[in-house]
Amino acid sequence: METKSPSALELLSHIDQKIQSGNYYDSVHKIKLMTAKDMIEKILSTEF
Repeated sequence: METKSPSALELLSHIDQKIQSGNYYDSVHKIKLMTAKDMIEKILSTEF
């Protein structure tokens, strides 16, 4: 069975949507989402 993985930009959009809508369990979960978003953005902005 093949599963479709989201692109990095789709993942960023999804994480941002969860943060903006308040769709997280508690403040620790919000911080984890924000950290993940920041790290993905940093990885994508790094030029190879």
